[in-house]
Amino acid sequence: MNKREFIKILGLSGLGLLGGNALNAFSKSPLFNAAEKKKIKNWAWIMTDIKTSEDEWKKLFAQMRASGIDAVLPEVYDSNYAYYKSRHLPVKDAWLERLLPIAKSEGLELHAWMRSMMCNIGEVRQKHPDWFVVNRKGESAALKPAYVPHYKFLCPTHPEVQEFVRETVSELSQIKELDGVHLDYIRFPDVILAEKLQPKYNIVQDKEYPEYDYCYCELCQSEFMKKTGIDVMKLDDPSTNAEWRQFRYDRITNLVNNVLVPEARKYNKPVTAAVFPNWEAVRQQWSKWDLDGFLPMLYHGYYDKGIGWIGEETSKEIKSLSKPAPLYSGLFIPQLNPAELAEAVETSFAGGAEGVSLFLAHSMTDEHWKSFKQAVQKRMD
Repeated sequence: MNKREFIKILGLSGLGLLGGNALNAFSKSPLFNAAEKKKIKNWAWIMTDIKTSEDEWKKLFAQMRASGIDAVLPEVYDSNYAYYKSRHLPVKDAWLERLLPIAKSEGLELHAWMRSMMCNIGEVRQKHPDWFVVNRKGESAALKPAYVPHYKFLCPTHPEVQEFVRETVSELSQIKELDGVHLDYIRFPDVILAEKLQPKYNIVQDKEYPEYDYCYCELCQSEFMKKTGIDVMKLDDPSTNAEWRQFRYDRITNLVNNVLVPEARKYNKPVTAAVFPNWEAVRQQWSKWDLDGFLPMLYHGYYDKGIGWIGEETSKEIKSLSKPAPLYSGLFIPQLNPAELAEAVETSFAGGAEGVSLFLAHSMTDEHWKSFKQAVQKRMD
């Protein structure tokens, strides 16, 4: 359709002179669809894997691209080691540098997935025990982490911690071939686990219990006192105090918006994050974050929900954003057979997602990829 035809149709439709068949034909034209349909972008998380050969990665990336994946998220910092040529983290392998040219050759974007607040580096724990979050019982995550041994989180209130995390973002952002930085564990430890995870740890969390409630380090307490005049430890039940809740939400938001995002954008790198649907439970008010995209982990089985919940949650979360940004529904493949994966993709798009993100790429069977490709193609047609 050329410009003259487009203007003519607009004039006729405005005068009510365009017939139903003609209007229907116009609505199916590429010009109309371009305005109506958002660009789709699909992602896949990849856990650290330094044993797979480059030939095998090339085959997997080719399959992913052919199936409708546009961007991959390899885990290049797992809270213990860096899997790229870091200058400030202990390096295990230059895995990222090997993956980049392979991904590019297959037409895939590559965004570096990093664990942000979790830190299991022994030297950091030994030299800077004060960097770690403290629960309401006064127990440091450096010595007595919640749930599992690796749940050692840093406190975002500490300037030194902000600098430590910023440095990782800075290093990654300066890798020219990299397409973006992806933040994970950008939060506090879960004060309440998802419903289906609680039995795994033989616990019942019907409220916020002290041993899972963070952070009560001296700096958090003093900064909160300066801001509000409230001594949080003198409250009958700190978990019910709205100002104390918001203070901790704001600690993470400040780190994201005022430290990490500006650092990445200095090098023209977009920033995305893996975020929780039950954000209050991890003090992660991500609706206020200034990101280039959100990948909410809509792992329905953990919340004892059906697949339709994914679309409902997607719609709700898009509406909650203080600043419009693409949202890509995170899907947990171990909870989905191939047919259910197609259903999850469809309900994500129906909810307004601009794509989906698969956790994990290695959990996908050939049948999963076939079903995924068909679901994506259906949305594109």
